[in-house]
Amino acid sequence: MRDRHEDGHRLHHLLLRLGPGVRVCSSAVLGGGIGPRAWILNAQVPGGYPRLDPDRHLAEIAAAEGLTGPGAGLMTAADVAAYTTGHDGGVTATVTAGLGVRGWAAAPDDGRASSFRPGTVNIVVTLPVALSDAALVNAVATVTEAKVQALLDAGLDCSGTPTDAVCVAAPEPGPDGGEPFAGPRSTWGARIARAVHSAVLAGARPAA
Repeated sequence: MRDRHEDGHRLHHLLLRLGPGVRVCSSAVLGGGIGPRAWILNAQVPGGYPRLDPDRHLAEIAAAEGLTGPGAGLMTAADVAAYTTGHDGGVTATVTAGLGVRGWAAAPDDGRASSFRPGTVNIVVTLPVALSDAALVNAVATVTEAKVQALLDAGLDCSGTPTDAVCVAAPEPGPDGGEPFAGPRSTWGARIARAVHSAVLAGARPAA
């Protein structure tokens, strides 16, 4: 993971080059879903982000970085240079946390149309072992549970922001299909949860 200065506006991008043989399960606005990915880009944008085509904008940023092949792109208004990390048993979680706009997932319907805002709690998790399709999806749920636990432990009265995003990267599975479980009480799910909790807690404490 590295950060890059951008255009003199004191903006940065976090870039993780994954190399061959890695697939990602992601809610990213660019390259979301499950599939092989060569890179993950977490781009910092201004707080009053005006564009309505974030996927195209991310593709432009990726091209400017010289990135080729399939990748995943995230956006945030948080300062990506202040990212936090957590590590547990070979799992690494990298988090950018900006919690200026936050609330509960199950909020009352106020009748307003939803609008795009750059994701403010972006979580990228890398594992050294392959996961099955079901385990990849389970891992995203585990990441989210650990995020909420960390936010509450930090003293924040919320479950996140409206546009948080998650990427879980793991090697392509071989003939054995990969690890079948990634829930919080499985071996790898527990490691994911602890790594994410540590990184989110560190990032959320300043907001608290």
